[in-house]
Amino acid sequence: MKADDPIHLHNRHTGGDEIEKVYGEAWLKRIYGNPLGQLTLHAAAKRSFVSKFYGWAADRPGSAKRVKPFIRDFGLDVNEFADPDPDSYKTFNEFFYRKLKSSARPVDPRPEMAVLPADGRHLGFQDASSVKGIFAKGQTFDIPALVGDRALGERYLKGTVVCSRLCPVDYHRFHFPVAGTPGEAVLTNGWLYSVNPIALRRNVAYLWENKRQRVTLDAGPFGLVTIVAIGATNVGTIIETYRPGVPVAKGDEKGYFRFGGSFLATLFEPGRIRLEADLIQAGESGVELYAKVGSPLGRLA
Repeated sequence: MKADDPIHLHNRHTGGDEIEKVYGEAWLKRIYGNPLGQLTLHAAAKRSFVSKFYGWAADRPGSAKRVKPFIRDFGLDVNEFADPDPDSYKTFNEFFYRKLKSSARPVDPRPEMAVLPADGRHLGFQDASSVKGIFAKGQTFDIPALVGDRALGERYLKGTVVCSRLCPVDYHRFHFPVAGTPGEAVLTNGWLYSVNPIALRRNVAYLWENKRQRVTLDAGPFGLVTIVAIGATNVGTIIETYRPGVPVAKGDEKGYFRFGGSFLATLFEPGRIRLEADLIQAGESGVELYAKVGSPLGRLA
């Protein structure tokens, strides 16, 4: 697979195969795909001031005029929105991190099931130590670097990892995959590279070079689960809405990303969970699985 090849997906909910419509595709290919673009990437695009500017622009009242065209161009279903009136959003960012009706994302009620933490394109790896390629052949995880703590990361070296990639068109709130008691969020500062496959096929290490925030969840029979929220170009802000030390239910809101694409990595200790077959297939084939928050991630081992 070449870095600029179309991004193929399998849709869990329709059973069909799709090609992703990439927001800002031409720009991504210019920035990541040629030497002059690389100069722009390192001089500006990966740096926080660029994302801060985009965030500022998305918070301006005039940005609200982008909401209706965005809904139209990407075919979003306003009937899922908690507030379905496009004119009610005062800024584009307010629309971007909108809430949905609870009925739009039902949570699998079975106690032995963990659920996906976000809408997005997912890859599942039952044993992180046996991975032979993430987004491209030969690319593997550096889990201690990803979580930003070597001792914690070593707990997951042979554990299970689910990668969830959110595009700008997605619902950008994320949720707890299992019940438990969450700890404090720990921030690791870094760059703000894109997390689109156009970038990650070239260098998956962008995931652990980017700004990211981890939360550990004491999840009883599911063990100690670590969730890493990773910022990306135009996403300098990761907002946590949960309360540390207060027990949460499966599917409870954990937080949200502000404008842009973004990424979650959910890590389980070895032997705690058995992933859904379509997630494992996605990890093995490299064809991401599109699935929505609340749908099955895996079963208690």
